[in-house]
Amino acid sequence: MAEKILTTENVRLYYGEKEALHGINLDYDKFGITALIGPSGSGKSTYLRALNRMHDLTDNVTVNGTFLFKGQDIYAPSTDTVELRKDIGMVFQQPNPFPFSIYDNVAFGMRISGEKNKAVLDEMVETSLKQAAIWNEVKDDLHKSALSLSGGQQQRVSIARALATSPEILLLDEPTAALDPVSAHAVENTLMQLRDKLTMIIVTHSMAQASRISDRTAFFMNGDLIEANDTKKIFLDPDKKETQDYISGRFG
Repeated sequence: MAEKILTTENVRLYYGEKEALHGINLDYDKFGITALIGPSGSGKSTYLRALNRMHDLTDNVTVNGTFLFKGQDIYAPSTDTVELRKDIGMVFQQPNPFPFSIYDNVAFGMRISGEKNKAVLDEMVETSLKQAAIWNEVKDDLHKSALSLSGGQQQRVSIARALATSPEILLLDEPTAALDPVSAHAVENTLMQLRDKLTMIIVTHSMAQASRISDRTAFFMNGDLIEANDTKKIFLDPDKKETQDYISGRFG
């Protein structure tokens, strides 16, 4: 039995009075990639952001349910959200490097944590850029602005920045949606190379991407989790008609 690193039970989320998530139950094995699929507005990104308390930054949002990361309650009053977001990192749809050098982008989280040793920073920056499969492209330009890179390179630097704090889970909200196909392919390859090192949860609108890179797939619709299973089973023999209809392009 695979070890569960994250468990969510009866997750309900409200924007004011409006219930946007209706009792989601999902858990995640240590390592591998889970894809969250479904039509726009189905609750995928809303749910994803709840996994590291991103909704804390938004007014008028109420989150209920159980969120256990390695047995610890993510929403406990004692939880340090800065530490939580190091353990459960996030990569957004639009590449969002900070307006300084590639090196300083990747070192940012470690410096916030108080790391001042240059040798330690140098090693972690190199390791993270290698894990994000962009080291060979930028190793001679580490002090160049990250904003001068292409979109695909910026996204991989954003992934490297998230990796530099040694997260155990990486949340990715449509990380290739803003990229051209070549750049998207590079990011997908990066994620596949990381699947044995950490747990990844990716929101994607691309059925092809979900089927290519994920181990498990969860299908959301109208704030409900319709079904979750091994990706092959979801795509070839789903249990629910709604899933079959969505995957075959009948709606969404």
